Amino acid sequence: MIGSNAMLVELNIPLWTARKMDKKVSEEVDSAKGTHARGGNYHKNLLAGSDKLERIQKIAGAARTWHYENTLPWTDKGARLLPMKSFFDYKQTLNNFENQFTQAVNDFCIEYPQLVSKSAFTLGGLFDRDEYPDVEKVRVKFGFKYSFSPVPEAGDFRVDVEEEALNELKEQYESLYKKKLDDAMQDTWQRLHDVLTHMSQKLDFSDDAVDEKGNKLKRSPFHTSTITNAVELCGLLTKLNITNDPKLEEARQKLERALVNIDADTVKESQEIRQSVKAKVDAILDMF
Repeated sequence: MIGSNAMLVELNIPLWTARKMDKKVSEEVDSAKGTHARGGNYHKNLLAGSDKLERIQKIAGAARTWHYENTLPWTDKGARLLPMKSFFDYKQTLNNFENQFTQAVNDFCIEYPQLVSKSAFTLGGLFDRDEYPDVEKVRVKFGFKYSFSPVPEAGDFRVDVEEEALNELKEQYESLYKKKLDDAMQDTWQRLHDVLTHMSQKLDFSDDAVDEKGNKLKRSPFHTSTITNAVELCGLLTKLNITNDPKLEEARQKLERALVNIDADTVKESQEIRQSVKAKVDAILDMF
């Protein structure tokens, strides 16, 4: 069962955006433009130009992106599937993000009073001191929260209902469970397909290159990331293949072999190598 190969993880990083809608300015704009209804809202950045707040937002964004790259979809919102093979590396990296986030929030809160004073000059007539919470109220608006939980099995229903109803509940959950697992693996296959498709297009340097729909492609530079992203995915797929799908592993190994001793410079300089790698990539795409 998948419960022994993966667990669920939820990551939640609330942030204070320091943005506020200014009703007065919004009304002034509507009046100046002669609108007969609210045509739009004017939102102001209370701490415009603050690199301390921007750093917090960047860390949060990087953490979320990394979290999604290293997990698989499970519920529509919230919990995602984390392969057990990834747990220790995931937890270590997550702790690093949390430490960076906590330090950035502390630095921001220390400087917050000065940032408010600076905003009085930056915002001019838009400044309103009442719109700035006290520093302790601001601090609690930031958070770095996560939780791990087991993947529920179909037999976990412990409710006092008739056996027939209980069996129906189990059947419904088993159907939902299978769909969630299929969706998770589909996400993994899609990642591989996206990387292969991108590589195939970039490796086709000819003037008559076309996309999947037959539209002519414009020639663009071949970037190092085209190779490095594929190499990184090969490593990631060894963990994300939570059902041990043999075809997915076969495709991963073929891509890994195709990239042995290959780098962007080699691809750019040798048409023979470029065509060889493209042929191997296209052969893997044919598996789809």
